[in-house]
Amino acid sequence: MSEALIEIVADPAALRWRAMVPDGSAGVVSLRPVVALGPDPPPRLESGGLELSLHVEPAWRQRGVGSQLLAAARAQAAGPRLLADVVAGSPGEAFCRRHGFRHTGSRRHDLLTYCDVHGAWLGELVDTEHAGYRLTHWTGDLSAAAGVDELLRRPSSPGSALLTVAEAGGGGGPAAFAVAVVGDSDPPRARQYGPAVLPGHRGHRLARWVNAALVQRLRTHHPHVNEIETVTAEDDARLLAVREHLGFRPFGRTNRYELVLP
Repeated sequence: MSEALIEIVADPAALRWRAMVPDGSAGVVSLRPVVALGPDPPPRLESGGLELSLHVEPAWRQRGVGSQLLAAARAQAAGPRLLADVVAGSPGEAFCRRHGFRHTGSRRHDLLTYCDVHGAWLGELVDTEHAGYRLTHWTGDLSAAAGVDELLRRPSSPGSALLTVAEAGGGGGPAAFAVAVVGDSDPPRARQYGPAVLPGHRGHRLARWVNAALVQRLRTHHPHVNEIETVTAEDDARLLAVREHLGFRPFGRTNRYELVLP
């Protein structure tokens, strides 16, 4: 079929575009904000760009569909860069290189399913006292420019994001925090970012504490979500150990590619 028969259709409710052909969909591309947690003060939830997810049906590959979808997404992307995770040696990796993406590292994907979590054990982790610290929570929709302190000052509201913070006593502010964002995947899955622990508060097992509390709270606020996915740099042994202790298990590895937008 001719490429002239391909129509790129935007989803008005989301950053998503479909390549429509006479007999259905030939592919889809979507963008979502990336939450980048920095462990150094001031603790912030900053815009790390946009996460790119692109799929072309096998029968329509090598026909320019992916390029048209990427062009549609780039035209509407409001951010400094596009980020993509692709399997090494896959057609997706060749596609990224062909379109100017730069390889920036390797990442491990881990998954926690609630059927593998013992609720009582998780509750014990959350209820364990950490002298000089207390847990606080916030729910709502993330603002890319908002810091943790600012989010905690806002009233909680229904939304796709949950923030759990270990605050230092005596007005010391956030010491550790973690975020989960619920997507529209099938099966329902949340993406977790962090935990991050600020310098000066390490060595108190705060990472495991806030992560356990986040997992517990996510189940309460979004009971339809059965899985939590995390993505970690392969060389971040500390963070991988925290997640393994809570029951996260590896299910894949990808290469990270980045495209800086003009």
